[in-house]
Amino acid sequence: MIKWDKKTFIKHLRETSSREVAKIGVRLIEFSEKYSDDISWGRGEEHGTMTFRCESDFGYLPLFHLSSYGKINLQINFLRSKDIPPMVLRDLIRKLEAIFLYDFDTEMYPVDTYEEIEAMFHTRTQVDKFMKTIESAAYRLKQ
Repeated sequence: MIKWDKKTFIKHLRETSSREVAKIGVRLIEFSEKYSDDISWGRGEEHGTMTFRCESDFGYLPLFHLSSYGKINLQINFLRSKDIPPMVLRDLIRKLEAIFLYDFDTEMYPVDTYEEIEAMFHTRTQVDKFMKTIESAAYRLKQ
């Protein structure tokens, strides 16, 4: 089984995605290296994954996953299943809804799925706001 790391992940991302998607992916990886408490790399054979995890009272919680196929998985429903403070979860969801103009309620978003980065991020400002939102959520989960 292949063990993914930053170098192999970025190489595969650049081979399978557009230049813009690869740039966003690299920015999110660099952001994760700076702000996550733990980055885990997948072990899949066909594609790689990177998980941004933060430390909390409930152990390490994943906030998002990246796929080397240029997809992102927001861990909203996973976080709903944990007993994290409602105000932290509500704040995270509202900010993500404002960034992506998407409804992340349980009816419209019942399952965490991988979404195309290209369909989620249209501007550099969206990427910046997403990173600030994740940074804020990670900080609040540590309190």
